[in-house]
Amino acid sequence: MKRRVGIIGVGMSKFGRRDDVSVRELSWEAIKEAFLDAGVSQRDIDLVVAGSTAYRGAELYPAPPISEYSSLVGKTPMRVEAACATGSAAAFTAINSIASGMSDVVLAIGFDKMTEVNTSTSLAIGGRGGNYQWEFHMYGTTFPSYYALYATRHMAVYGTKEEDMALASVKAHKYASMNEKAHLRNRVTVEDVLKSRIISWPIKLLDSSPISDGAAAVVFASEEKIRELKVDSPVWVEGIGYGSDTSAIARRGEWTGLRAARDAANMAFTMSKRSPQDIEYATVHDCFTIAEIMAYEDLGFVEKGKGAELLREGQTEKDGKVAVNLFGGLKAKGHPLGATGLSMIYEVTKQLREEAGSLQHSFKKYVALTHNVGGTGHYAYVTVLSR
Repeated sequence: MKRRVGIIGVGMSKFGRRDDVSVRELSWEAIKEAFLDAGVSQRDIDLVVAGSTAYRGAELYPAPPISEYSSLVGKTPMRVEAACATGSAAAFTAINSIASGMSDVVLAIGFDKMTEVNTSTSLAIGGRGGNYQWEFHMYGTTFPSYYALYATRHMAVYGTKEEDMALASVKAHKYASMNEKAHLRNRVTVEDVLKSRIISWPIKLLDSSPISDGAAAVVFASEEKIRELKVDSPVWVEGIGYGSDTSAIARRGEWTGLRAARDAANMAFTMSKRSPQDIEYATVHDCFTIAEIMAYEDLGFVEKGKGAELLREGQTEKDGKVAVNLFGGLKAKGHPLGATGLSMIYEVTKQLREEAGSLQHSFKKYVALTHNVGGTGHYAYVTVLSR
C-alpha cells in the first residue's frame, strides 16, 4: 500500500432478530459507537462506503436512507456487495481509498435486516447464491446443500466426522454465551448438535449459522491523520488480499477447500510479510461448521485434511495456539451478511486492544487476521491486522 492505514474506531449493534428497529436505526447503532470510539463526528469523515446485500430487506437501495438518517448525506457515493463478504468488500474499498491518497478518514458501514422475509423465502434467495441456471433452477440447491457437498467430500477424503464438525458448534455457542451482542447465547453439547434436525445431510440445524439482523462500522484513517488526531492505540492494516472463483461449484475441480480463500490468504501474507505461524487470533467464516475446518486448512494453520485435529486438541480455544472466533463466530454470534466482515474487524480490534473482557485472548506478537467468504467461495477477503 502507498500509505499506511489504521483503524481508529469500531462499533457493532446487537445481532439477532431486531424487530425493534428499522435498518436505518440499526446502522446508526454501529455508526454512533464507532464515532464515539474514534473520537470523530460526521464532519471528520471524507467518504462513507456502505455494504449491504439488501436481498432480504424492505429497503432495496438502503445506502441513501442510511446516510441521511446518520447525517452523512454527500459522503456516501456507493454501496458495495459481495454476498456474505460484503462487509470485507466495504473495508477493502475504504482501505484502498486512503492508501491511494483519495481520502484520509473513511467510514465503512455494513448492515442487513435478514429477518424481513420468512425462512423459506430466505432459503430460496440463498439458493440463488451460486449459478441460478445450473444449480438452483435445475436442482433446487439451497445454501446448506452447497456446504453439505463440501462436508461429504471432506469426510470421504480425510475421514472428518460429524462429531468433529459438532465441536465447532459447541465452541461457538460457548463463547457466544459470554458475548452480550451475540444472536444465540445458549450453550450446546456435541450430542445436541448430532441430534438436531437435519437440514441437508450432514449439515444439521446446529451446524448452521442463524438468519440475523445486524450492523457493524469501522473508521479507517491515514497514518498522518492518526498522528494529527493523537490516536494512541490504532490497529494497523498490514495486508489485505482477495480471491474469487467460478459461479458453479461443479466447475471447481475440488471440494475440500476454497481456492478464493487460499488466494486471498497468500496475497495478504505476502503484503504483510507475515506467515500463518505469526497469527495469534483469527475470525474465520464459519457459516457452517465444516467451513471453519476448511478455513483452518485454507489459511495454512494446519496442513490439508487436518483441520479437525485443531478442534479436537483445543488449539483454537482462548489462549490456544491460534484462538478462533471467541465472540461466537457466524455460527452463534450471527451472520447478517452485509455486517459480518466488518464485525470481524470489530472483534479483532477489540482483541488487539485488549478490550474483550472475559473473552480476551493472550497475545505475544499482537498479530491477527480476518477471513471472510462470499457465496460458496465466489469471493474471499483476508486481512492481516496488528497493534
